[in-house]
Amino acid sequence: MLVHGLWVHGVFMEWQRRRVARCGYRAVSFSYPSMRLSLGENAERLARFAGALEADLVHFVGHSLGGLVVLRMLEGSRAASVGRVVLEGSPYQGNHAARRLTGNVVGRCVLGRSMTEWLAAEKPRLAGRYEIGVIAGRMSLGLGRLIAPGIPRPNDGVVSVEETRVPGARDHITLNVSHSGMLLSAAVARQICAFLGHGRFDRAG
Repeated sequence: MLVHGLWVHGVFMEWQRRRVARCGYRAVSFSYPSMRLSLGENAERLARFAGALEADLVHFVGHSLGGLVVLRMLEGSRAASVGRVVLEGSPYQGNHAARRLTGNVVGRCVLGRSMTEWLAAEKPRLAGRYEIGVIAGRMSLGLGRLIAPGIPRPNDGVVSVEETRVPGARDHITLNVSHSGMLLSAAVARQICAFLGHGRFDRAG
């Protein structure tokens, strides 16, 4: 199941969804109101959506905020049907640009409730419960550089590599992609399939 990030709709995952489907998975996208509802409310919606699928095992792929929604959902679940999890550019450790936006009312409105909640809340500790793989980008092209100059390098233009690190993650890889470019990248899709299939990223070649 693919989960999109902030400000967009599930249709933005379509290109990546098709590539993951070519690896032999029944790939579906989940859409949610990334700004209007809280992180917890979106996590509950995701849990209900996943629970309604006729599948013995469900893997999750979350881009940016979508990965944080997945993690919040998993924090309250020990479902045997959860498989592996891939996070793409998800700012587990917080986010430089987002923190700058929270400094005023307009910025908080732009971020929406889910991201603002993540910044303020204690982060879920899922080490040992789920196999989590993290993909970070190092192509520094994105809106974050305009909103908040000074994002620590390397970064994907929105999220720094260090901000993506998840304690206890099974694997972490950095690719030459931007934050939004992850969704169009064949290399990212290949690494997603590698982790879902084997629990590790493919560094061969």
